[in-house]
Amino acid sequence: MNPCQAVPPPTTEPAPAATGVISSWDLSVGVDGPGTRFVVFTSGCPLRCLYCQNPETWHMRDGHPVTTEEVMTEIGNYRRFITVAGGGVTISGGEPLLQPRFTADLLHRCRDSGLHTALDTSGLLGERATDAMLADTDLVLLDIKSYSPATYRRVTGGPLQPTLRFARRLANLGRPTWIRFVLVPGLTDDPADIDGLARFVSGLGNVERVDVLPFHRMATGKYRRLGLPFPLADTPPPDEDLLARVHDQFHRHGVPTT
Repeated sequence: MNPCQAVPPPTTEPAPAATGVISSWDLSVGVDGPGTRFVVFTSGCPLRCLYCQNPETWHMRDGHPVTTEEVMTEIGNYRRFITVAGGGVTISGGEPLLQPRFTADLLHRCRDSGLHTALDTSGLLGERATDAMLADTDLVLLDIKSYSPATYRRVTGGPLQPTLRFARRLANLGRPTWIRFVLVPGLTDDPADIDGLARFVSGLGNVERVDVLPFHRMATGKYRRLGLPFPLADTPPPDEDLLARVHDQFHRHGVPTT
């Protein structure tokens, strides 16, 4: 080769798009992270929460396959709208960590393009989230259903400890986190359990707030259309006194709530 001849720089092929299975996508405001969010609902979930609002996401077989490139194209249609509104992209479900490669690739592509990213998870499969995935996650929305192992199992059918381990790991990594807690009268409202959760959260150091979400029955129609019984069809939403008491319990431990 002529020593004066320029050698072209090596080319880097873009990483191939990951394929996943999603149930749907939607736009939301103030519920799934800051600002207006493009929310991707992945299919498949290992838990069966008694108050689940998205039973259509339980089984991967009921979703449809997409690539992360296809999702990014859809997000692009709303990019200006969500960024002007101070929002971003949230991956929810179902359980996104049931599809870790798809979730990691989508988070990476969103963050690479300058979009704020959020991951909504129960934490049960937290070990599947690599440090690299979490580095691409600007905010974790961590659902802690109860601080009582017995109540947690009754509500979800699964164990509590993996979620608590994941919460401690997020704290060690310094990842900003919002805790989401659904308040169900007669089920998750035990004062001692809520005090325990408030103490746990207050000691983490990375939790920006706890969202106390009042139980509601708006998914009843979904269950009916799917031919499924809604386990909490006769459970009332919490009244103002109960909500005030629970918020106060968190506040007494120095934990902000919404």
